[in-house]
Amino acid sequence: MPSRRFFTALGLVAATLALAVVLNPSAERHRDRVRAAIGERNVLARALGLGSLAALVSSYHSLGVASYTSVDGHTLSVGVMGMVFVRDTP
Repeated sequence: MPSRRFFTALGLVAATLALAVVLNPSAERHRDRVRAAIGERNVLARALGLGSLAALVSSYHSLGVASYTSVDGHTLSVGVMGMVFVRDTP
């Protein structure tokens, strides 16, 4: 018979996974963060609207507990637990 500690750990893992699914960032949240990040990094890019262009052409992919956007096979942003991280692009 499994111990109480086992069931507590199992419940904690299940709750964490459920929270990750519920908080998985949407495509629009990724696009907003990409737009903002590119504008913050380069004033000229913001003036030319390159952040909006990159956000527009990116493809959104959901993995259930995490998500990412990509352009031409390159990962642009990664999202998990309600947070979106934009990769530094060369």
